[in-house]
Amino acid sequence: MTKALSILGSTGSIGQNCLRVIRSLPGRFQVISLAAGKNLDLLARQVVDFSPRVVAVGSSECIEPLRQRLQGLGHPRPVHIVAGVTGQVEAATLPEVDLVVSASHGTTGLVATYEAIRAGKQLALANKEALVVAGELVMCAARERGIEVLPIDSEHCAVHQCLRSGHRQEVRRLILTGSGGPFLKTPRKHFDSITPEQALKHPVWRMGGRVTIDSATLMNKGLEIIEAHWLFGFPSSQIDVLIHPESIIHSMIEFQDGSVMAQLSVPDMRIPIQYALAYPDRLAVNRDSLGLDLVSSRRLSFRKPDRKRFPCLDLAREALAQGGVMPCALNAADEVAVEAFLARRLRFSDIPRVIEQVLRQSPQARSLDSIEDVLEGDREARRRAWEVVAATSS
Repeated sequence: MTKALSILGSTGSIGQNCLRVIRSLPGRFQVISLAAGKNLDLLARQVVDFSPRVVAVGSSECIEPLRQRLQGLGHPRPVHIVAGVTGQVEAATLPEVDLVVSASHGTTGLVATYEAIRAGKQLALANKEALVVAGELVMCAARERGIEVLPIDSEHCAVHQCLRSGHRQEVRRLILTGSGGPFLKTPRKHFDSITPEQALKHPVWRMGGRVTIDSATLMNKGLEIIEAHWLFGFPSSQIDVLIHPESIIHSMIEFQDGSVMAQLSVPDMRIPIQYALAYPDRLAVNRDSLGLDLVSSRRLSFRKPDRKRFPCLDLAREALAQGGVMPCALNAADEVAVEAFLARRLRFSDIPRVIEQVLRQSPQARSLDSIEDVLEGDREARRRAWEVVAATSS
């Protein structure tokens, strides 16, 4: 049976890999709608290749330029082009859509993701920010509609697979693994002089700018702790992080009897994407490109993260423990700090300092009872973060 898909963030890294998976499995999936931002050249080629019925662009100013590109490529079929948040929601909630892939950057696709769940669509989630800033709202809506949120992040996809081997009450802890980024062995005294070019050279994964910098600060693991809490229902105290530079084991679970279940694969995002798209089935892959050679993998090493070198881990745990607006503020402050670092307005070592100051200034008692509350909390935290950046860089 063909599964009908809506892909939010189709021109990003995850979106492109998602379409690669779909192309490799002819007849399994049909792309009903695509949503992207301003990369109209790539979006136009995707429309020609996959013939979606609806396409959402970032703003109304992009509609006519996209039409012109499609005409230039000789695309013969009519396409309904919509724009902005309302366009994303329309693309994600079309009646014929079975599964929505949420891969938009940051909080861009939050509203559409939430509305897709409320419309009863199955969800493959690659956008960790949706659960970091609005985890309680998103997962509550999913439970009400009887929807299982399928994670695409390699770490959470690994946990999801491992949990299929036992009951939740049998689990002692979740163990998220991470490569440690490019500065695992860099002395702390050199952190002030780290450049954006150095920070963007991830030793294993090829990812977007913010995700790569988050990996360098280990904020990505902090955000993943929050995401794992909402996805799987475990408290922070039962979610550990281990540095695993080889990036072969993507996560593990430890059972009460001492057994440990791990998920291993080559570090390629097509594997967790295909798992989520095909779930509950497992489909064959090309072993020449995606198969794991255990002999050549040789040594698998682990170490505990140095919390003094990478304070973002503790900041994330603190935000999760305080709840309310705090995880939203954490995410917004991190995104602003990373943007400022990439623009050379902050030092690498200033990123956690900006985040900590924003958390200290945030109203700890404030709850988030609606998506509108989340978006307002995000805006306020960004405003405070830019003020802190200005004061830090002056």
